[in-house]
Amino acid sequence: MPERLDAFMARANAAYYATRDPFRDFTTAPEITQIFGELLGAWAATVWRQMGSPSPVLFAEAGPGRGTLMRDARRATARVAPDFHAAARVSFIETSPRLRAIQRDAVPDAIWHDDFCGLPPGPMILLANEFLDALPIRQFVRVRGAWNERYVQDGAFVLRSAAAPMPANAAPEGSIWEQGDAAGAWARALAARLAAQWGAALILDYGPAHSAPGNSLQALRGGRPADPLADPGTADLTAHVDFQAVATAASAQGAAIWGPLPQGDFLVRLGLLQRTQALATANPDRAAALRDAADRLAAPSRMGQLFKALAITHPAAPPPPGFEA
Repeated sequence: MPERLDAFMARANAAYYATRDPFRDFTTAPEITQIFGELLGAWAATVWRQMGSPSPVLFAEAGPGRGTLMRDARRATARVAPDFHAAARVSFIETSPRLRAIQRDAVPDAIWHDDFCGLPPGPMILLANEFLDALPIRQFVRVRGAWNERYVQDGAFVLRSAAAPMPANAAPEGSIWEQGDAAGAWARALAARLAAQWGAALILDYGPAHSAPGNSLQALRGGRPADPLADPGTADLTAHVDFQAVATAASAQGAAIWGPLPQGDFLVRLGLLQRTQALATANPDRAAALRDAADRLAAPSRMGQLFKALAITHPAAPPPPGFEA
């Protein structure tokens, strides 16, 4: 029986994250250098002060991986923002029991929730690093003047007639258009809460700043590119985040949108280079590795341009750090 691509992707990734160690297949920014989490911790502390320093405040992360980002952020806030550190109540959005156990070792004071709707009410600062790219997408193909949607059957794509995802005159023959229904729904729920209860969210992920046709579905198995339709549950399936669509969904709920900015520009504005130099000076034996890690995060030819930073805030909030004009 054909299965729509987003259902296939959701099922495959749920099995993958429940049974596999994803960090054998890919490395995320928090695992590259401690500075990434430290900068985001300082970002959150500044945003908290912009909010009027509410206490307590929910400090949440969606898709926290090994808990490395939050561990590094909390270490930084304990040092540079002890008032925020004391006020913050850490919550993780994570469904995998296996990953929860790893996260508990990194951040023992965290509280876990299966989904965004389970977070307790109140003012919130949320971080989401490489979270949206793993949410399921739909794909549509323009064939002989009509739109068809991709389904999966027996390890291959099959097509079924579908409603137009975009105007026909904007898509030449053979075009593939991706639609992130799950990411849009998540952004709407997040923005509605931030607009109603005050708060801010920072999203860092990879993808274009503006919606564009193309096939970005990819799989990593054993650290190498793989067929995304083969052996579901044994590979990490991801797709580019459509930042324009996410921003549109969030702004429709009354939230303010900041960015997207290239990740490299954003991190440099937060002090990536200065913090790297300080650590390199204090640890000369690690200086070369620290500088290479900063280059990996910020250089346009590496993660600096493809990855973007997008902030969503209460409509009355000032520009968050890194997004000032």
